[in-house]
Amino acid sequence: MSSTPRTPNGRPEPSAELTTLPPVIGINLGNSYASIAEGLAECIANEDGERQIACAISFHGEEMYIGNQAKVQLVKNSQNTITGFRNILGKKFSEIPQSALNMSAPVIQHPDLPDVPAYKVTVLQPAPSPLPIRPGNTSNYNTPSASNIPTPRSEPMSVDRYLTPDEVTTIFIRSLITSAEAFLGKKVKDAVITIPSWFTDAQQAALEKAAAETGVNVLQLLDEAGAAATTTTAESWESSLSPDRTQLLVDVGASSTSITVLSIRSGLAHVLASSNTPSVGGDTIDDKLIKHFSSEFTKKTKIPLTVIPATDIQDKRAEAKLRLALEHTKRTISASPGAATCSIESLKDGVDYTGSINRMRFDLVARPVYVSIGNAIISLLESNSIDSHDIDEIIYLGGSTSLPGLDEYICLSCGFREEVETPFTRGTVVGGGIGDPTTILARGCAVQAHLISSIIEEEDLKSAFTSKTSKAGDVNVTVRTLGVLLPNSNQDELGGMWVPVVKKETALPARRTVRVDVELSESNKVAMEVWEVKEGIRIEKTKPPKADYTDSEDDEEEEEEIEVKHQTLTKETFLGVIQFEAKAGIKVKGKSEYAGKILTSVDVRFVVGVDMGLKVVVKEVGEGGVDVNFEVPGLA
Repeated sequence: MSSTPRTPNGRPEPSAELTTLPPVIGINLGNSYASIAEGLAECIANEDGERQIACAISFHGEEMYIGNQAKVQLVKNSQNTITGFRNILGKKFSEIPQSALNMSAPVIQHPDLPDVPAYKVTVLQPAPSPLPIRPGNTSNYNTPSASNIPTPRSEPMSVDRYLTPDEVTTIFIRSLITSAEAFLGKKVKDAVITIPSWFTDAQQAALEKAAAETGVNVLQLLDEAGAAATTTTAESWESSLSPDRTQLLVDVGASSTSITVLSIRSGLAHVLASSNTPSVGGDTIDDKLIKHFSSEFTKKTKIPLTVIPATDIQDKRAEAKLRLALEHTKRTISASPGAATCSIESLKDGVDYTGSINRMRFDLVARPVYVSIGNAIISLLESNSIDSHDIDEIIYLGGSTSLPGLDEYICLSCGFREEVETPFTRGTVVGGGIGDPTTILARGCAVQAHLISSIIEEEDLKSAFTSKTSKAGDVNVTVRTLGVLLPNSNQDELGGMWVPVVKKETALPARRTVRVDVELSESNKVAMEVWEVKEGIRIEKTKPPKADYTDSEDDEEEEEEIEVKHQTLTKETFLGVIQFEAKAGIKVKGKSEYAGKILTSVDVRFVVGVDMGLKVVVKEVGEGGVDVNFEVPGLA
């Protein structure tokens, strides 16, 4: 018999069919920045070495700039620079709020298409090619006949061009595909693209159409929360937490903040709650910093500078310069505990400006935004009856969440446990890494694209990813934790040793197996009760320890009590008893606490169907072990 080929590390060699698959990529398409990832690798850099590519397109004469090169054009060529096109993709002109129309390039009603938005830009139309030389003409030049052909122009001509958001998106995605192909050295065939949770069906269809114009097949439009869950449940994600945990996703975009609570159960994710807070995001932080530095500039130079809103053309250019310079300032604050500078050449009236801001001052300026985000988190948890004590992990998405001050404020003000895990507690934010908020979504899309593309023959399974399925709210989940209760000499609050098998808020159908060591009595009998258990939080108020002062004070202020939360378990529903006589018990030798006792290991498997029916299979491990089945038609 021929053995399976294996790699040097012992893993099976991938089949030739899999190794010949064309490369697939993941694209995180934000409203301000985009990123690309391939396979399980880090984000791909474009030709300019940028991994965070600005979602901007600028036209200057006959040239077109894309990415950060286009963003620089906002200073002197803002009327021909297009930004923020993702959020108005797939919308009618009448549906776009007036606040969204005040962008760089003007958004107007398309002159030829009814109720369709369009960007109006001015470009140079190249001069036409010279007329072909007529047969028999010995001259190197040809002149048209004066009777029927006009003399062609010889210089480029300035013309107005109208681009719909769909066309702009196609141009931008094509540039991302080109950068990925240049990096990989191969043609990209398939891609998975992120979409925000509030994207309508019309916007999704418009994005799919725009991407299809580039010649790339869109395997799936993946919700941003799903992309984050894909990354954080992959093997490369470094976490000491259990596979069964509850995540809080904080996505601070440029113009809005999305908050999602996910129930992660053995790699499967279910949305417990979500909300979107418009007008609170990275742009709001930028606005406050721009006002801070502009007032400092006026104070130092006595030159008036009015920003947000800026009416004078010089003030508008100064505001654009400040907004560009702040990108470096925020990155420095995120990575360094010291001060960050904001340096701009010729900010206004030919005067250069260099300002600095330390982390404490930065957090003070941005604190109103921190408070708004914290209040949104508290409101979401309270409205969905989720205690902050149940959150095991906080995942940050977007460059603005790389700020240490925001993480510190959220952890302290929202009532989370001290041991809640964040990218900052793992030390993965500074300098990038696995938990870098700017790479999570693109990497999740790349993992998903790799998974879907590897499904070669199972077309029905592949279509489950690409077709529109039911929303997360339509999925059945367990309301309470299911498990078994074993008799124990050290009785706990439940009257025995509690072994959870299927955690609450697990998406159905679900199958879970746990192995338990059971101490046998003289009769070798094994008995266990099957229960539904309700998890809760008990709040205990205690006074902090008094400080030891050497000087006694006559009027001592009474210290406020602090709240300490403890997790509680309460028996809710008794489902039945499983008992059998063990056949594979082993007497323990040595000096451990179980020395001289007879133990047996049993595998307890719970299978919960979509109809909430429960099947319990208990199998004794070892030769001659006993199998016992137990079924409950339907849970409450």
